[in-house]
Amino acid sequence: MENPLDQLKTLLKEKGYKLTPQRRAVLNIIMENQGQHLNTEEIYDLVKTQCPDIGLATVYRTLQILDEMGLILKINLDDGCSRYEFNNHKEDHQHHHLICQNCGAIIEVGEDLLDPLEEEITNKYQFTITDHKVKFFGLCSKCR
Repeated sequence: MENPLDQLKTLLKEKGYKLTPQRRAVLNIIMENQGQHLNTEEIYDLVKTQCPDIGLATVYRTLQILDEMGLILKINLDDGCSRYEFNNHKEDHQHHHLICQNCGAIIEVGEDLLDPLEEEITNKYQFTITDHKVKFFGLCSKCR
């Protein structure tokens, strides 16, 4: 399997884009911060250390391109901003998130516990499920 930067370079070339230092830096920051669920401004602040001349609009456009290409996942955790994470393509579904309503901690649930429910829905309603997104809200162990 191609490494993410080679994959990005190939996909960008197919779409008529180039792999600029700014695009490379944005993808690197997301890969280096897996599990952090960074928002656009956080990504911008981190990328700015590598590319001081980069603008926030460039980061927004780059995130949109990376999301459209499937290299990153745009996730909504109901906190008023979009967050991003690297799409490692290992999962059929996006993983679930536990969101602490007190401190804002985000905990990833690695296993998909909804497989039996999906099977029941498929059988009962003759409905083919292609994906699902689940967010649980509550209090983390530190805030209980």
